[in-house]
Amino acid sequence: MTADRSILIAPSILSADFADFGREIRAIEDQGADWVHVDVMDNHFVPNLTFGPQAVKAFRPHVKTFMDVHLMISPVDPSIESYAEAGADMITAHVEAESHIHRTVQAIRATGCKVGISLNPATPLDQVEYLLDDVDMVLLMTVNPGYGGQKFITSGVEKTRRLKQMIGDRPVLIQVDGGVTTETAPAVVAAGADVLVAGSAVFRGGSVDKPDVYGANIRALREAAQAAI
Repeated sequence: MTADRSILIAPSILSADFADFGREIRAIEDQGADWVHVDVMDNHFVPNLTFGPQAVKAFRPHVKTFMDVHLMISPVDPSIESYAEAGADMITAHVEAESHIHRTVQAIRATGCKVGISLNPATPLDQVEYLLDDVDMVLLMTVNPGYGGQKFITSGVEKTRRLKQMIGDRPVLIQVDGGVTTETAPAVVAAGADVLVAGSAVFRGGSVDKPDVYGANIRALREAAQAAI
């Protein structure tokens, strides 16, 4: 693990003010967010319903950094092109969402987007072992997907460590999503995580009228994470 490794903070706008997404996105970016994480849920694969392609298209003009679109939907393949056209920079699909996940990876790559693949907490790492040469990122869920504000599942730390070993010297990022706070971030970063998705930990206490709180939260998370390297 190199000392110059830089941790990326990707606030999940699932925790933002739904009536003011444009200003919320600009606020978190102005306050130091590296990526903007968009949680797409279908009330089928996961028990919640969030953003369709038109919402993502509406977010796009406000995102100046990198729009990281996490598809928690099944089936996923029929929707890939529409989310790419909506402006996603990276599309992440769940291995549990399709029977032929390598085809899904190829379909995402064909759109020109970066390719992410995600695992639920109980899904073993061997499900992504044969995809590591074909993806840009692996997202490990450290809560069961569907809702923000859940408690971190601690087995995600060892899973992150094992994934880092599997990746080896491949240029593949590890993203951790779920229950990420200043208390849990150091452990997953020490284990090899590169990108931290945080909703409540970034947005708690702030607003578009008090964006400095977002900045303080992002800095605290980044400092806790970097200290673990």
